[in-house]
Order: sequence, then structure tokens, then C-alpha cells
Amino acid sequence: MADPSTIQTAAGLSTTRGIEGDLRIGKEERQILRDLALQVAELAARPTEAEKAALWTRHNDLQETRPLVFCDPENGWNEIIPQEQILCRKPLFRVWEMTLRKEIFWGREMGDDRVIQPYFNVPYNYSDSSWGLEEIKIGGGEGGSYVWEAPIRDYERDFQRLQQPRIEVDYRTTRRIVELAQDVFADILNVRLRGVWWWTLGMTWDFIRLRGLNNLMLDMYDHPQWIHRTMAFLRDGTLKKLDFLEEHGLLALNTAGSYVGSGGFGWTTQLPQSDFDPKRVRTIDMWGFAESQETVGVSPQMFAEFIFPYQLPILERFGLNCYGCCEPLDSRWQIIRRIPRLRRVSVSPWSDPEAMADLLNGDYILSLKPSPSPLAEPVLDEELVRSTLRKNLKATLASRVELIMKDNHTLGGSPANAVHWCRIAREEIDRL
Repeated sequence: MADPSTIQTAAGLSTTRGIEGDLRIGKEERQILRDLALQVAELAARPTEAEKAALWTRHNDLQETRPLVFCDPENGWNEIIPQEQILCRKPLFRVWEMTLRKEIFWGREMGDDRVIQPYFNVPYNYSDSSWGLEEIKIGGGEGGSYVWEAPIRDYERDFQRLQQPRIEVDYRTTRRIVELAQDVFADILNVRLRGVWWWTLGMTWDFIRLRGLNNLMLDMYDHPQWIHRTMAFLRDGTLKKLDFLEEHGLLALNTAGSYVGSGGFGWTTQLPQSDFDPKRVRTIDMWGFAESQETVGVSPQMFAEFIFPYQLPILERFGLNCYGCCEPLDSRWQIIRRIPRLRRVSVSPWSDPEAMADLLNGDYILSLKPSPSPLAEPVLDEELVRSTLRKNLKATLASRVELIMKDNHTLGGSPANAVHWCRIAREEIDRL
């Protein structure tokens, strides 16, 4: 099993699920973590952090602000903070150490608008049965590419084997980890139990894991009734999962410094709802998110027929919504604009920023995602980065813009690339 401290996902989505064994902490590891936590607490206490939080709030409430900047190097973190810098030995504490070191780098070096907060979040320890069928991966070691054998080969035979997902929370282990975190950090950082139960609720990734990407495309012609039946099954299972999380008090608000959608943070005065009960967070009190990157080659008409009708009932449950990731939404806008309380819209490197700015018309957050490719080079082409940002900012000047740098699989062995990108972005914003 890979060292869990090497697994870097989008901001706030790290998990310690599955980490077992001896949870006792020695004097040396305890001191390492406390020293790092003290640095995080000092950064979080700076007046600039409250100023940035207020800026995100105005931005998410569609008030006029300068464009905001956020950079998450994702897998590039393993070049910024290589494993030899991680001093703790036990897997759980290595994850904690990486989390704290990332916060310190964000606060001291990155130069973006991410807010450093005085919290240490502990996720639930749980198992998820998923859909009852699992793909067989071929490849994928060390974060590399892979293919898979999809388990649904014949709908008539295999569909009946699908199961609705079941979540089982290991409350005993969860409580042990929370108590341990409180013992280590409580006089420095506020320890919070906060589950992150999904990234996307879009379901197309679930579908292709079960059936395969090529099959999804062909089935739209050859087996359309089975696509509808399978997507309905996924929709119903997702809704039941949300019901379960609500009923058991497992949800947490994502309306402050939580990463929401495919970029940006959740601060807003418009959530939670006026009748909010802190003891029972509901989806209507939260941001929702869906995307359908895998259907990028599908016509708007087929997307509207086979995908969107099953996403809509899920998104209707949330107080504010985000939509899209890497897929260009120019041709789908007339469809996705039907999402209730849609607020944040992804404008990927494959979109036309000027066209999207016209479509959004300042009524939504334009979440602009510049290509991460320049950051993958050993030497950052600063003029290319600058000219691209200048062009895109000019095209979206009248919009509620945020610049989101993500999907970095490598920084070309040059950790400073992320810092330089943020510097250039801020310089180009200042030019405006």
C-alpha cells in the first residue's frame, strides 16, 4: 500500500480512511507536529487572513472584487514537500505532518488568496460499499496511468448485481483519532471532526467505472434504455446516500474555508438557511457540485438526454451550486443554467473565456482554470504564462473572476513554479 502521505488530492479532500494499527504517539513525533501546528496558528492569526476571508465572502455573494487567486499543486506537493522532509514515522502522523507543512507553505510562500485557518480537521473513519461491483485496474502504480476492466459487460446479466451504496462509520476508531488529535493540538488549533463524503455528485465517473468510457459512448446509440436505467439507479443511490448522511448528522457546513466545486472556497453570507440547526446540517445548507468531464465528446443534445436529467434532482437539494471541471461548458450553457441556485461555473482551458464571460454576464462566478502545462516544465515560461493570463483577464474583465491553478501532476521538478505562477497572476491582476 502506498504511503498515504504521498496521496495529494484537491484542497481539503485528504482522508485517513483505512489507516489502522498502533495510534499511540511518541514524544518525538508529538513535538514535530506541535511545532508545525504552532506555525500554522501564527499564520492564521495574521490580519491578512481575515481580510482574505472577507474578500472570498464578497466574491461568492457576487459583490465586486478583484479577481481572486488560488493555486493547489495537487500531486506537485510531493515535489514541494518531498517525502524525505516528512519526519514522522507512523502513517497517520505522516499524513498530519504533510497537512501542516502544506498549510505553512501556503501561508508563507504561495502568494495566493487561500486563507490559513486555526483548525485541524479530522475525517471520519468509514467504509463505503460503493455500487457492489468493482472494476479491475491494470497499471496505475505510483500515480501513473491505468486502464480497467469494467464489471458490467452484459446489462441483462450484470445490472441486477448492482447494489445501492452503504456507508458504515467506524465510530470507535474515529473517536480515538479525534481524541488523539485533541491531545496533540487542542491548546494550539481547534480540532474538528469533518467528513468529506464526495468530491463530485456528477455520477458519470461512477458510470464509466462500471461500464467503461467507450461503452458509454456506444451505448447512447446501441442501448439507450440501459443508460437511462443505470443513471436512474445511480441517481437514486446518491439521493439515498445524502439522506443517510443528513439523518445521521454526518454532514458539515462547507460555507467557509472549505474547498467547493472544482476550485474556490465556500465563504458566503447566503448559507446556511435561516432555519439552520447546528446539530443537523442539511444539504440545503451547503454548496453542491457536479460535472461531467467524461462526456466531453458528447453532443449537447445527448448530454441533455442521458446525463443532466439525473444530475438535476441531486443539485436541487443544495443551497448553492457549482458546476463543471475540465469540460468546456460553452455549448452546454443553456442546459446547465437550469440548475437552481447555480453560483460557480468552471471555465476550463478548453473553454472560450470571452464567450463564457458573455454567457455568464456577471451573474455567476467565472472560475477560470488556466492550463497547468507550463508549470510542468523544469523552467517556467513566464512570458507564456503572463501573456495567457493577460489575454484571459482582459476577456473576462466584467465578470466575477477567480483564477484557479489545479490539476498539476508535476511541477517539472521545480517547486518554485507554483509560487512564480501566483506572483505573475497577482501582477497581471494589479495591472487591471
